[in-house]
Amino acid sequence: MICDNLTVSNGRLLFAGQDTVELARQYGTPLYLMDEDRIRANCQVYTEAFRRHFGPGARPLYASKANSFQRIYEIMREEGMGIDVVSSGEIYTALRAGYDLGQAYFHSNNKTDADIRYSMDHGIGYFVADNVEEIKAIEAEAARRGIKQRVLLRLTPGIDPHTYEAIATGKVDSKFGSAIETGQAEEITLFTLRQPHVELVGFHCHVGSQVFAEDVFERAAVIMLEFAAHMEKAHGYQTRQLDLGGGYGVRYVEYDPVLNVDAKVAQVAAAAKGACARLGIALPEIHMEPGRSIVGDAGLTLYTVGTVKEIPGYKNYVSVDGGMPDNPRFALYGASYTCLLANKLDQPAEFPCSVVGRCCESGDIIQEHVLLPGSVGRGDILAVCTTGAYNYSMASNYNRLPRPPIVMLRGGNESYVAVRRESLEDLCRNDL
Repeated sequence: MICDNLTVSNGRLLFAGQDTVELARQYGTPLYLMDEDRIRANCQVYTEAFRRHFGPGARPLYASKANSFQRIYEIMREEGMGIDVVSSGEIYTALRAGYDLGQAYFHSNNKTDADIRYSMDHGIGYFVADNVEEIKAIEAEAARRGIKQRVLLRLTPGIDPHTYEAIATGKVDSKFGSAIETGQAEEITLFTLRQPHVELVGFHCHVGSQVFAEDVFERAAVIMLEFAAHMEKAHGYQTRQLDLGGGYGVRYVEYDPVLNVDAKVAQVAAAAKGACARLGIALPEIHMEPGRSIVGDAGLTLYTVGTVKEIPGYKNYVSVDGGMPDNPRFALYGASYTCLLANKLDQPAEFPCSVVGRCCESGDIIQEHVLLPGSVGRGDILAVCTTGAYNYSMASNYNRLPRPPIVMLRGGNESYVAVRRESLEDLCRNDL
């Protein structure tokens, strides 16, 4: 199995120690399952690694966009994680969970004036500012309130992380941040330092997502620290915080590597400390933003099989009762997943097929080139693994389909609903 919270008993798939077929019967399908114990364990791996390799001031920040609902923020609060948020909606959800917004970092490349006001109303700790226009807006609102707002500046280090083009964010021509190599990063830094109601505490970068490459974060750290050293020596500005972003990959399929987070953090720490020693600057407080690697392997989605269509000499289709509204990543990125027939794992997987959804859309595909048991048929339970990130958070009501619930699993035998299944009435709740 691609993850050790997946096991098999009597031909059935167990997730977090619990029978997925029984969970499908109890809660219905489509169904998002989340392994709470795995989420907490992943948080603890990061917090302990940061403490060990960077010191007590360093902190991982959960990237909320990976999966945002109230219970997640409660868990992040309980595990001592910081958070990054990208909208007023994520801020509102965190507040409902009792999260201290002073420990939050507000990202995105285009915060609206309403976003800025709302986040300041609730004591946002830090803005990660993307451009000069945004600094001007933050300065104006902070001046109106008579406060000094802490910010980091998002810079682009010019690194290709060798990931999906759509989720590569650290290149010079990205929509995010100010490029170091063009001189724009220095310009925005000097501009920010001149603002009386903005306190520049450091810099931020983000090179991409689903990254396995050996040295991506090490190279990013060195480039960012070289820039920090230049700003200190040329302009007297000392960087207090450096946020290296997120993006470590998780296993979706067997050929994805197993990532040792502690070892990766140790490598980044060694590169950062070495660069600081060479450049003659103090090591800033280091942050990173794991999202997918906190919740990705803590998620599993269950579907019920409907139509099985065989086209001799061409291909076969297995249709399920969900699809791109609850998992849009194949349609967006051609993303890979592992699909299993949860109630027939004692049978050989020898039937080649495409797993497709129920939408009236030819691109409604969950995964191509899947092997399932030849007996696959209506009523079987199909599991899609590693769906804890960017499934629920990107879900839609396309074709007027209600979004599935999120059921949390813990302790090997306990389950509870964290997000209820949408009803047909919910689909019309905003209609006039």
